[in-house]
Amino acid sequence: MNRVYCCFPGGKHKALTMSYDDGRTADRRLVDIFNRNGIRGTFHLNSGLFDHPERIDPSEVRTLYAGHEVACHTVTHPTIARCPLPEVAQEVLEDRMALEKLTGYPVRGLSYPNGSVSEDIERLLPLCGIRYSRVVGSSDSFALPENPFRWQATCHHNHRLMELGEQFLGLFKQQYLYLMYVWGHSYEFDNQDNWQLMEDFCRMMGGHDDIWYCTNIEYIDAMDDFRRLCFAADNSFVMNPNARDCWIRVNDGEPVRIPAGQTVQL
Repeated sequence: MNRVYCCFPGGKHKALTMSYDDGRTADRRLVDIFNRNGIRGTFHLNSGLFDHPERIDPSEVRTLYAGHEVACHTVTHPTIARCPLPEVAQEVLEDRMALEKLTGYPVRGLSYPNGSVSEDIERLLPLCGIRYSRVVGSSDSFALPENPFRWQATCHHNHRLMELGEQFLGLFKQQYLYLMYVWGHSYEFDNQDNWQLMEDFCRMMGGHDDIWYCTNIEYIDAMDDFRRLCFAADNSFVMNPNARDCWIRVNDGEPVRIPAGQTVQL
């Protein structure tokens, strides 16, 4: 029987994604750093706080975050584990609707405001059209998330960023998938006067052929696509029912592309 491994798009075994909250004006500088280095990520916005002077203007959202992902952070940033569930649903759904009008695509991600979450909220989010949500803290790990509704990043940018980045670049065992996930708030770079940290990190991490640079939802979608692949009982062929291509590795050989809607002999 063939031995099949899941790959990230392009046949890669490492992925890097970023996640930044609150939609402050410092996002402009952060997006510029990402774009210059080919880094991609997700920006979690509060649609009810756009009128604050330190926030990104709604008219900027579609162009500023082009090539990245816009996701929810609730309308008004409450500590939602203390709120009634109908209020939580309203905070999420109204945020989705407002952001979708600005972006033109379905908004399916969330980061918990103030890191606030409960089991009831986890069960609620899929019913509101949310596919994943990020918690706070650092895992110091490149492991894939077991629960996408309690998705913990590898690190905050003020926590061992360069050290962990160097470790990530050195990973080479292709029988594993590795994910580096960095989170934070762009205004923290202004507050701590450490923009050079992100400049150095992105310069170090950008442009590597073995890394897939993705948004949060792109990672989730790629893993969902792999789970929908239909393999023969003996792994001799596979059918891809998805609208996107998938990539696998067979018997430690070169990565194999499985085109969308097609069946491939392995």
